[in-house]
Amino acid sequence: MAKKALIVGVNDYAPIGAGGPDLNGCVNDATDMANTLVICGFQPADIRILTNRNATNSNIKAWLNWLFTGIKSGDSLVFYYSGHGTRVTSFGDDLEVDGLDEAICPHDFATEGVIKDDEFRAIFAQKMKAGVNLEVIFDCCHSGTGTRNLSIGLDALQQDLKVRMIQPDAQTEFYSAYAHELKTKSTRQLVPVANLNHTLWAGCKDNQLSYESNVSGQIRGHFTIDFCKILRATSGNITRRLLDQQVQRALAARGNNQTNQTESKVAEFKQRVFM
Repeated sequence: MAKKALIVGVNDYAPIGAGGPDLNGCVNDATDMANTLVICGFQPADIRILTNRNATNSNIKAWLNWLFTGIKSGDSLVFYYSGHGTRVTSFGDDLEVDGLDEAICPHDFATEGVIKDDEFRAIFAQKMKAGVNLEVIFDCCHSGTGTRNLSIGLDALQQDLKVRMIQPDAQTEFYSAYAHELKTKSTRQLVPVANLNHTLWAGCKDNQLSYESNVSGQIRGHFTIDFCKILRATSGNITRRLLDQQVQRALAARGNNQTNQTESKVAEFKQRVFM
């Protein structure tokens, strides 16, 4: 059984250097995730890491092709992303609004665009094979009102608390305000999705923010640091349901109104992760 992983972490957004909507903890998250996967049985040679200027729209898609190349039943794949997230308006064929798409922001999103959840689903539908396990792990905001430092009465070590979100355009902000009338999907902690060909681990619900801050002297994403800590403690020998529950408790203890969301087939929740 082969195990492969593509890991993406973006602190530095174009233009390169100071000037983009930069973050601080995403490369640290990517490194932690890579090391954690080794503890869980992945070989270093089968892990690829894209960070900052290398994490472009085209590079991410190209290395996704590598991730799926040569896979067979019984293999385990991981696609991890840490960086900015956003939402964009989704239109049907008749140009009627049919909801809001979540999207990740590559290093060059300002010129090359975001990568929407619909695009990922299309890639997975085309590339996946029966019997292959795919864990998709996103530590980014799925909605919000802007990218900024927040000061919400926390102690001095938490004054650098930052959200990982790019402000949606005016059209999306408008439709987001009427999400209930548009009947966009509801969210809760464990979301069973029939016929889903992967498991999605989201760092927050699609109407929440995902945070990073200084944790023991290092800027880290709250979801990733808790997710990796639990995986290392169990060497990955944990069911998805229990992993989801333990991450939720850890995030709740931080007090930032951030709740992870996990989507998969019902049967997958009782199975071990990476299996």
